[in-house]
Amino acid sequence: MLNDKLKLRGDVAIVLKDKNGNVKEKREINNLVVSSGLEYICSRMAGTSAGVMSHMGLGSGTTAASAGQTDLVSILGSREALDSTNASSNTITYQSSFEAGDATGAVTEAGIFNGSSGATMLCRTVFAVVNKAADDTMSVTWTITLTAS
Repeated sequence: MLNDKLKLRGDVAIVLKDKNGNVKEKREINNLVVSSGLEYICSRMAGTSAGVMSHMGLGSGTTAASAGQTDLVSILGSREALDSTNASSNTITYQSSFEAGDATGAVTEAGIFNGSSGATMLCRTVFAVVNKAADDTMSVTWTITLTAS
């Protein structure tokens, strides 16, 4: 009897730089693929009516990530269009840069969405505060890996 168990794993890498391009902080964090994200994945397997993941958001919410969440708790600024999306084998990587003036403040959460507003959230992560000053830039690279066990 075959008994495949599929697992999704998300890894988030954050790099914060000052106005001169010096690295101020680096983080590597795990994330949660939320229920709406799992439903999105299944809907894409059945058709293409749901748009592709296209935006990333940063926020200041500290509520623990849970499966039923559909948005960030407290977004900072607006969602940014993804700079790149790369699929390879069993992974997909999303990358977005938040430039000076974007998502400024005490950043404690991040999420991936298929639109700039009112869209489906694929996943969300919560982490210890990263203080993004108005002239700092922040790069976020999010890798989702699908494995069978």
